[in-house]
Amino acid sequence: MTRYRLHFAKTEPMRYTGHLDVQRAWERTFRRAGLPVKYSEGFTPHPRFHLASALPLGCTSRYELADVWLERPLPVEEVEKRLREALPPGLELHRVEEVPEKAPALQNLVRAAEYEVHFLEPIPDLEERARNFLCREHIPRERRGKPYDLRPLVEALEIRQDEASGETYLWMRLTALPGATGRPDEVLDALGIPWEISRVERVALLLDQAPEPSS
Repeated sequence: MTRYRLHFAKTEPMRYTGHLDVQRAWERTFRRAGLPVKYSEGFTPHPRFHLASALPLGCTSRYELADVWLERPLPVEEVEKRLREALPPGLELHRVEEVPEKAPALQNLVRAAEYEVHFLEPIPDLEERARNFLCREHIPRERRGKPYDLRPLVEALEIRQDEASGETYLWMRLTALPGATGRPDEVLDALGIPWEISRVERVALLLDQAPEPSS
């Protein structure tokens, strides 16, 4: 049994594909590629395939991570080649690497995520909204009927400009810890910005004990 880590993107054709369906898409991809995925034991065996962090529905991503276990070792180059030939629209594979079997669970390594938000229509007071958000000590919110404070989950919030197009967009870094995960849709709601005019893309997952992705 060998453990591999996939570095991949979830692109526009899968914007409205949910977390579980993305995992199923990968499982079908491995079957089409003829790669021997290891299954869990028990009455309901499942493929040993773990996504690093759930991506909110309606978001795309340039940088996703997943770990998969194969029943026997194969060269990384072969795994990568066979996957590329079997990928469905909406998934783009950057690279594959082998990781130690006893390495920490991928989900436990994620500490933060970075997002870019582009808008379908101008928001003239975007800087003022962001400034007022950052000045607040607490931002009471409710998730699944439970109250929480959004403010400490937002590590950074900046207005940036695309050098090529000159377009202004919103960049944010949100915590992604067990029991303390910031969501971009909730940040936008607190800013008073409709989700319908926003295009959110995850651009990085920041890990403990691992190199950060290059820009």
